[in-house]
Amino acid sequence: MNTLSFGLLCILATHNYTGYELMLKIQPFWQAKHSQIYPLLAALVKEGLVLFEDVAQSDKPDKKIYSITEKGLNELKQWMAESSAEPVTRDEMMLKAYCISIVDVDVIQTLFDEQEQMYANRLAKYKNYCELIPKIDGGIAEIDFHSPQFGLYIILKKAIMNAEVNLEWCRWVKSQIKK
Repeated sequence: MNTLSFGLLCILATHNYTGYELMLKIQPFWQAKHSQIYPLLAALVKEGLVLFEDVAQSDKPDKKIYSITEKGLNELKQWMAESSAEPVTRDEMMLKAYCISIVDVDVIQTLFDEQEQMYANRLAKYKNYCELIPKIDGGIAEIDFHSPQFGLYIILKKAIMNAEVNLEWCRWVKSQIKK
């Protein structure tokens, strides 16, 4: 099984979803299109790792709600115990920063203004998501690692910290070009 298959199992370990919902849920972690997800779901069903239930819809074709099986949960637990590979980095901004000296200051300023705005927006979005967590499981102070919300919380916390560092970096670069 590939990492995307395990990613689908991860999401299904917390809740049952349609294929479309799974595609949306996995995007923050793994860029995948429906053309990748649906064949993997079919393979996971065939392997007995996932089940689905057909739900009739009056105005649309039936939809499939997928859920993880006990066998799927056991496979996922085994995978979770394995060491993780180093993340793949593909960062266009880092490539541009590498050869930043070849462009005018105005270009650099615009580039970093845009990046700063992007990270500020991202930070606001993540903080907004975090505000929803207190309404779940008695609040952030009450979340322990057994809670289904704990994984979401620690991922949001990492995303917030990353956005803050990237925002700080953009501001630092802009201060360097003004010297």
